[in-house]
Amino acid sequence: MTHELFLPGPCALPPRVRRAVGGEMINPRGAEFAELLAECEAGMRAWLETDHDVLFMAASGTGALEGAVANLLSPGEPALFGVMGWFGELWARIAAAYGAGVVRLDAGWGDAIEPAALADALDRHPEVRKVFLTHNETSTGARNDIEALAAIVKDRGLLLAVDAISGAPGHPLAVDVLRADVVLVGSQKGWLAPPGLAMAAVSPAALAAAEAVTTPRYYFDFALQRRAQARGLTHTTAPLPAMYGLREGLAILRAEGREAVWERHRRVSAAVRDGVTALGLETLPGTGIPSRTVTVVMSPFAEPAELAAFLTALRTRHGVELAEGVGPLGGRAFRIGHLGTTDERDIERLLTRLGEALVPDVALAA
Repeated sequence: MTHELFLPGPCALPPRVRRAVGGEMINPRGAEFAELLAECEAGMRAWLETDHDVLFMAASGTGALEGAVANLLSPGEPALFGVMGWFGELWARIAAAYGAGVVRLDAGWGDAIEPAALADALDRHPEVRKVFLTHNETSTGARNDIEALAAIVKDRGLLLAVDAISGAPGHPLAVDVLRADVVLVGSQKGWLAPPGLAMAAVSPAALAAAEAVTTPRYYFDFALQRRAQARGLTHTTAPLPAMYGLREGLAILRAEGREAVWERHRRVSAAVRDGVTALGLETLPGTGIPSRTVTVVMSPFAEPAELAAFLTALRTRHGVELAEGVGPLGGRAFRIGHLGTTDERDIERLLTRLGEALVPDVALAA
């Protein structure tokens, strides 16, 4: 049986991308690679609407989060982390592991960081000069009003790092308009590429700040990566399949058009929420803006084991793979990913099969 992936992580690759990533292995220190790298750099800068350096790291999204911490924070340095779900929590934990002075601004799971709460936290902690915020929280299906939050941070003259790994390119994100100093994205999300490539748009102010940071680093060193890319290569061996995929993914996204991509993600996310509601299910409540790339649905079962059995049956009997909830939502919710090239026809099939799994042997119309 062919499985359709509706996971909040890696998206199913379009045939064109699958062909691209199966291409020849080239010398990652040679002229062909330099050309590939230049195309990826230019494509990312154009899509993210930035003049910043876009640095490429052979890593998962977690590696990108760690790289931002290692380059921006010295041991003991205070920094504010907005936590509204598992990935905001993860970023704060990474900073704590590096010995940073983590100042937490917590919102409930499903909620957003309120602009007034951020302003108040910064007023109460004038020692904070760097702020780390999540754009789109994969664990809750909620996103922040990142434009409003960024304005509060930047109007105070502070450094801003944004985790947009599950946010871009499914949501509008203009880095230079946002005035963000570090924006992190990952190849396996909406960029239509395999996992293994983390990317960071890094401002001159962030590069200057990294020069003053005393945290030991090597693998994720922004300065070393920037110098390597200036010579047409990467600081460590590049994940070639992911870079091939990114080049093709960017071409697919450009052909559709930026506004069309955003509008499709808006329509698809609305169709998912409306469809699961019609099936008698509830999405995770909260004050966060609904994500356009992932929806969290509360379990209709009393016990976590029942949810696990349901997701297994959905995969083995109906060919659809969804993800369980994480953190406090483990065993209490499941997650539907609708990023990348997902369209309304995909969602119609998903909802039909979800209905069939909820009411065995009875086909429900989406």
